[in-house]
Amino acid sequence: MLTTACSQGKSESAQSIEAINANSTSSIAASNNVSTLRIGYVGSIEPTGSLGWAKKKGILERELKKAGFENITFARFPNGPDLNEALVAGQLDVGSLGDTPAIVLRARGEQTRLLRISQFNTTAWLVAKKNGPRSLAELQGQKIATQKGSYMHRYLLGLLAETKLAKNVKVVHLMSTEAKAALERGDVAAYATSSDMGPYLKSQGFPVIDSSANHQGLSGTSLIVATERFLAKQPDFPDKFNKILTEAAKDLKANSEEYYQYHAQTTKYPVDIIKVSYPLKQVSEEPLPPEGVKLLEGTKNFLVSQGLAKSDFQLKDWEAK
Repeated sequence: MLTTACSQGKSESAQSIEAINANSTSSIAASNNVSTLRIGYVGSIEPTGSLGWAKKKGILERELKKAGFENITFARFPNGPDLNEALVAGQLDVGSLGDTPAIVLRARGEQTRLLRISQFNTTAWLVAKKNGPRSLAELQGQKIATQKGSYMHRYLLGLLAETKLAKNVKVVHLMSTEAKAALERGDVAAYATSSDMGPYLKSQGFPVIDSSANHQGLSGTSLIVATERFLAKQPDFPDKFNKILTEAAKDLKANSEEYYQYHAQTTKYPVDIIKVSYPLKQVSEEPLPPEGVKLLEGTKNFLVSQGLAKSDFQLKDWEAK
């Protein structure tokens, strides 16, 4: 199950989940009332993209206060499956995560709604160990790692199916924080990694074998979802929240150098790596861009066909109205 594939990272998750209040020190367990909005995200010390920019520039706090939210908490997770667990447990109202874990959770019957595709065409990379394989064909009989339950995992599975290598390689779970060391030791032949870590590893001398940009439909999307129980209390939230993120998306594009500095400081990658990994044309200025919806539909269909998503559903039925 993709939703539980990262369970071995549980202790890391417990240590790394942080609640950051816009106005106070309220924790992730803050009571779920109409004045507190609890947002979870996957990634570094602060969210990036339009959500992170809306937070940094004060757009989020300013506009949500007008909507009656006195407190906004941010909780950080190392991966999507762990964020899913918090959504199911009622610890979050809104989650920002990759398409694969979000789809798997919805297909499991959990009551979430899709608010926005915040980024689309997100690249995944297949990076090899030094003095190791230099082509996909050379991966036969080898061990490949990735962070299971992620959009990189979906890319890897799609790649292996497309190249008919699925039965000839072993795919194992490894958190992205451990990838560089594992490649250096030669524990794995290759690692399917994220949009920013791929170019970084390349800059460190690790050869890139492939990327999702070479294959139609294998790149990822970043989504923002909300629980139905929260939206039942806040039916106007999707429209208000999307207006905030649209404003933030336009602002970060208009101030791209400032944004890239923020993104680099947040992720601890050099600015030139971020510019390669995060082209601003991927940042959506509308809730459901057609190109992003097409990618999302393809990902859903693949996960269902592989038995990785428990049941099929219509994206239209998932969208917040």
